[in-house]
Amino acid sequence: MTWHLKCYEDANEVIHLVGSEAWKHFDETHPTFAEEPRNVRLGLCTDGFNPLGCFATPYSCRPIFLIVYNLPPELYMKSEHIFLAMKISGPKSPRKNIDVMLRPLIDELKELWTNGVETYDSFRQQNFIMKAALLWTISDFLGYGMLSGWSIHGK
Repeated sequence: MTWHLKCYEDANEVIHLVGSEAWKHFDETHPTFAEEPRNVRLGLCTDGFNPLGCFATPYSCRPIFLIVYNLPPELYMKSEHIFLAMKISGPKSPRKNIDVMLRPLIDELKELWTNGVETYDSFRQQNFIMKAALLWTISDFLGYGMLSGWSIHGK
């Protein structure tokens, strides 16, 4: 989980998000979070689809995934390291109500950011308080509109 500390040295190429301006800015803005290298940086990904495969039957399924960006690039996008945090499904798309459905996840992420959770580090063989931060979201334009609460079409 501390791979990101020593992962990149090439100043001409970003090979991992740790080399991005957003990651650097986050570390500068939140130095107490950044000083513990085992703290977790997350990305939230979502995309809705009709599991029945036909648009005549109204049904919506929207998985919400969390990706741990502390891992090297060859690992963080592998399925065994992507966590299904929740699934929002029902006869209609959540649209403006997605914030209500995301509330349990948001509350847990706020708890991880504010207080952290006691975690065992098997490499160092010691407990520590691990915190987590959601750095960014990844979604299509419709998902972006839902997650941000902005209208992306019409009124």
